[in-house]
Amino acid sequence: MTTNNCERHLKLSGLEPLVVTPETNFVNIGERTNVTGSRKFLRLIREEKFEEALEVARAQVEGGAQIIDVNMDEGMIDGVEAMTTFLKLIASEPDIARVPEMIDSSKWEIIEAGLQVVQGKSVVNSISLKEGEEAFKLYARKIKRYGAAVIVMAFDENGQADTYERRIEICERSYRILVDEVHFPPEDIIFDPNIFPVATGMEEHRRNALDFFLATKWIRNNLPCAHVSGGVSNVSFSFRGNDTVREAMHSAFLYHGIKHGMTMGIVNPQLLEVYDEIPKDLLEHVEDVLLDRRDDATERLLDFAEKVKGNGKVMARSNQEWRNDDLQERITHSLVKGIDEFIETDVEEARNQVDRPIEVIEQHLMNGMNVVGDLFGSGKMFLPQVVKSARVMKKAVAYLLPFIEAQKEDNARSAGKVLLATVKGDVHDIGKNIVSVVLACNNYEIVDLGVMVPPEKIIARAVEEQADIIGLSGLITPSLDEMVYLAKELEKKAVHTPLLIGGATTSRAHTAVKIAPEYSGAVVHVNDASRAVTVAGNLLHKGKKASYMEGVKSEYEKLREGYLSRSKSKSYLTIEEARKNKLQLDWKGYQPVAPGFTGVKEVTVTVEELEPYIDWTPFFKTWDLHGKYPGILKDEVVGDQAKELLKDASEMMEQIKKEQWFDLRGVFGIFPANTVNDDDIQLYDENGQPGLQFLTLRQQLKKSGKVPNLALADFIMPETTGTRDYVGAFCVTSGFGVDEKAKAFEAAHDDYNSIMVKALADRLAEAFAEYLHEQVRKHHWGYSRDEALDNQQLIREAYQGIRPAPGYPACPDHLEKATLWKLLEVEERIGVTLTESLAMWPAASVSGYYFANPGSKYFGLGKILDDQVKDYAKRRNISTEQAEKWLNPNIAAR
Repeated sequence: MTTNNCERHLKLSGLEPLVVTPETNFVNIGERTNVTGSRKFLRLIREEKFEEALEVARAQVEGGAQIIDVNMDEGMIDGVEAMTTFLKLIASEPDIARVPEMIDSSKWEIIEAGLQVVQGKSVVNSISLKEGEEAFKLYARKIKRYGAAVIVMAFDENGQADTYERRIEICERSYRILVDEVHFPPEDIIFDPNIFPVATGMEEHRRNALDFFLATKWIRNNLPCAHVSGGVSNVSFSFRGNDTVREAMHSAFLYHGIKHGMTMGIVNPQLLEVYDEIPKDLLEHVEDVLLDRRDDATERLLDFAEKVKGNGKVMARSNQEWRNDDLQERITHSLVKGIDEFIETDVEEARNQVDRPIEVIEQHLMNGMNVVGDLFGSGKMFLPQVVKSARVMKKAVAYLLPFIEAQKEDNARSAGKVLLATVKGDVHDIGKNIVSVVLACNNYEIVDLGVMVPPEKIIARAVEEQADIIGLSGLITPSLDEMVYLAKELEKKAVHTPLLIGGATTSRAHTAVKIAPEYSGAVVHVNDASRAVTVAGNLLHKGKKASYMEGVKSEYEKLREGYLSRSKSKSYLTIEEARKNKLQLDWKGYQPVAPGFTGVKEVTVTVEELEPYIDWTPFFKTWDLHGKYPGILKDEVVGDQAKELLKDASEMMEQIKKEQWFDLRGVFGIFPANTVNDDDIQLYDENGQPGLQFLTLRQQLKKSGKVPNLALADFIMPETTGTRDYVGAFCVTSGFGVDEKAKAFEAAHDDYNSIMVKALADRLAEAFAEYLHEQVRKHHWGYSRDEALDNQQLIREAYQGIRPAPGYPACPDHLEKATLWKLLEVEERIGVTLTESLAMWPAASVSGYYFANPGSKYFGLGKILDDQVKDYAKRRNISTEQAEKWLNPNIAAR
């Protein structure tokens, strides 16, 4: 398989870890907890039958999904509420919550709501460049701060990538922005280069699958550490209704996708055909299309599909022709396909043909499991299918056990005995359980001690069981120390059983540096279940063990040397160093524009005045219609829906204006100000006396060349110049009246209009902020009196100055809202309040600052180090613990 040999691995987790390494065969993402992909799930969510909806998620996990994709994007559903409710319910179900979740939405508010409640490390699906670089970076920085991985669509301002060249162009551009500018961990980047349908009859679609494969290979070879995913079912849309062909296409697509470097994908793990089980004639026709091997490939597959039309999955499962095969073939078929309906009948037939019942396990069952192991190892079967095979195997063994015990026979001869345990203090065991299944499928006897196992029990049972290998698992950081302690105890007791080390927090480096030096026995880090079989085989093969361990020890020695001798060069500056590298503007000769007034003013405005300032693009995104306004109205896919939606919105807007549904309120102020103490902005009252201060934070990332470490304070004249500069602040809302109107719609069972009224209120609040900023620039402050920009230029922020807001990348300090509320008397003047988490109520509200200096349109603080946190706490006169709370990236921006 293509790989970029990255030393950093994607690590996700629910209650248990999922580590994606070069040895990982494939990670399948369950698709059924998605309202756009499952009618049943949509119905349950619409009817608020969340407990039943949980069963859909449970079936996905039981069916082998390693990640579950949760999507609540549907016009008649409150996506934020549905997402948070469902994720919270999942958290209370350990058998579901053990796997990571993918928060899937086209609406940022739903994604962020999910990120605020999801446990473990999740994946966001998705972001892209379709709204431009600045929005892309804004979302990426937020995702980074929430600690999630991200799927990046091959989509830019010009649309979706539909050729090989466009796919790699957009992916490379996205990668460079994420890694070089946002400093997003490259191992947490997952590209979706777009899986489009094939065999559509259109010439331009011929290479859809092949271009995806080639783009995948290019990404894996050229964008270090990045992964590739995709929605596999898209490729077969031309054959909806013909499950036989569709499932063959999915399996063949995955087989070739994985060979080219595809690491994960959204699939239904319960409906995957085994690649080697696809009839050869069907496979040939399917691969001719996927690989574009013939000019007439589409026509041939369409003709062939007619022969198997109606031969869907249900009929295929009821097809009993394989029951006419010989006994071994039937047992192998049951194991490979995960069919347990006939296994007891076949095992009983086998038992009557052998002298000892144990021979059925040693011969018939293990012959079948060897086929499973070979298919899995070659990438032709996937982990969920292997889990199903193991269940069939267990059912067969359970049937045979009474007969075996009646003859008091020993267990079947195994490849070796492996003792597995999650170490003391740790309750995570998904990785261990997967290793157990995979090893058992390869004829290893497993002794699983479970979780939170103390070292003395592990050692005692290893000796008692005469284990050939001890496998240790752990997710949390303290587990690392527990493994080191166990290695020392084994050494003291002269137990030299080989150790396998695994789990999300473990690594080759930690194993090499911390564990291996404490133990004279073999110690090997296993970062993926699929590697466990190879490692175990090498450790227990007398002819291979010595040379294998020599190679491992040599590798670990190099890792130790590299770790111990690694330069401690800093990638971040101290806060004092960052201040020395601040932006140095030449203030000589600069004369700030004096505003028409200083102080605070309330402002009234009508809906009619705000309408021209509405940005409709986010409105359509709210309804899951993608594209920029007004171009979206001409889009051949969603154009008609967009027009209909805009018509309804316009009709409601007329009602809003006519009946005055909303109470629009705003307050703003302009104040004399100077920067003091490098990072503080001092405000002055009408008498020129110091008043409140805005406290800003400074970037600490070490920059190359002469690139400065920015803070908002850099854009205000320093006090040392002797000249007063100015700062503005504002808060506007269109939210009063919205909840009442929305509840009235809900009481009338009109969810569509309930959502519509909230969406329009949000657009009006943003339009209010845009309108007021223009009024400030052109009239109240007047530093851009001659400005003449249309709405599209306003949306692109082509004006002078910046309008940053507390909680966003340039000033992630939410406590600045409290300062802003005091300064403007927001609650007293317009009634907008702050919650205990400093969110604004009503929700359709916007607040922030006005800076006249052009400044930097967008910049993020990035990582804030401990020294700045302590410095900030001192400046604000709060404890370090309080400072950490408010600088925590998990605090909502609004």
